[in-house]
Amino acid sequence: MMTRTEQPPLLTPDSVLHRASERLAVRFDGIFSEETVERVVFESYTALARTATVNTHLPSLATRFAQDRLMALAQSKGAIAKPVPEVLFVCVQNAGRSQMAAAYLRELGGDRIHVRSAGSQPASDLGTSVVQVMTEAGIDLSHEFPKPLTDDVVRAADVVITMGCGDACPVYPGKQYLDWHLDDPDVLTLDGVRRVRDQIRSNVEHLLHSLEAAPHE
Repeated sequence: MMTRTEQPPLLTPDSVLHRASERLAVRFDGIFSEETVERVVFESYTALARTATVNTHLPSLATRFAQDRLMALAQSKGAIAKPVPEVLFVCVQNAGRSQMAAAYLRELGGDRIHVRSAGSQPASDLGTSVVQVMTEAGIDLSHEFPKPLTDDVVRAADVVITMGCGDACPVYPGKQYLDWHLDDPDVLTLDGVRRVRDQIRSNVEHLLHSLEAAPHE
């Protein structure tokens, strides 16, 4: 008999993650072994759990994170084609600047660009002021979450853009690296965050123009 605090067996994190691993193993059949998929899923859960303050939806977020990591790993190995340029935004917490930049590039680039973001020391949640100013701009960040920087997403990227995270991002040949000097929203007033938001949009517009002008292999 279960107590009120116990979860049904099918709803425990391990059960949810095992089922997610099975689904992803089918999706990546012929590319990764079932063991590799399961390892990435559980590693992703552990990585997010280090900073999570609420674990209710953590298995679902970990599944999304693992799926994106597996896709990036497959792309970096050449097992899955990259039909459009891959851009990775990296800041310290992945809770402000990199999230705003990724959101704007998705909004403006549509399906012409694929975007990821990550943090060298990810926070537990996005900054409240960041979510607010992006909502003012018509972009909903409520479904986004901070993600740790992993080697696979760096390897898959064509362009890596850093924002105040120093040398935390590994450097690989054949990629374009840019560093955007932007104030940290954590230490700014709401008007200051709006200023950073508008600067990011301008930077993203210039980036998109340069990506569309360059040939993609």
